[in-house]
Amino acid sequence: MVCHICSNETESFTDGKTGIQYFNCKSCEFIFKSPEYYQGIKEQKSRYDLHENDENNPGYRAYFQRFLDYVLPLTGTPKNALDFGCGRSLLLAKMLEEKGVICDAYDPLYHPDTLDNSKKYELIVTTEVFEHLHHPKEIFYSLVERLEEGGFLAIQTQFSPQDREAFKMWYYHQDPTHIVFFSPRTFRVLCEMYGCEWIGDNGTNMVVLQKVP
Repeated sequence: MVCHICSNETESFTDGKTGIQYFNCKSCEFIFKSPEYYQGIKEQKSRYDLHENDENNPGYRAYFQRFLDYVLPLTGTPKNALDFGCGRSLLLAKMLEEKGVICDAYDPLYHPDTLDNSKKYELIVTTEVFEHLHHPKEIFYSLVERLEEGGFLAIQTQFSPQDREAFKMWYYHQDPTHIVFFSPRTFRVLCEMYGCEWIGDNGTNMVVLQKVP
């Protein structure tokens, strides 16, 4: 099967515990489950509804604060932002507004009617979203198109081990709604495809990219 990011040939392997087949691109380091394991929107929502993300929980707020502590020193203070795939909670958008950033929020399950397709943003943030996407390359491109020239895209998703045995032991792919997995190399390839500059990554789960003219 060809890679869904760079269209090079992939290598397949199977998790002996679950029987799930995965495809690994050695060129861009993208890993994805066999599409037969991709879940529909209703199946995903039934799992998301189990999440207890209380905006008054100090730990939940600290989780987003770690993200902002990495991102904002690299992006400055943008005038506006979009939280793409925010889930039920609007906490991250509220925390950005506390810092003087006007922030819209969109989620296909919980806030599906909030996108203004004519609007551009200086910053788009998306946390724990990309691992769920059936078509991550297309979504990446659509987010870049929503950026102002010079705007920033900040993504949080756990970077996958490239060692096959380490990957099989990795907790992140065991969530049935997690279907696609990235390394910094994968996002660098997407940058090259869609005219972005690589700003940085934290080595674990966060990347920041910039749209250039």
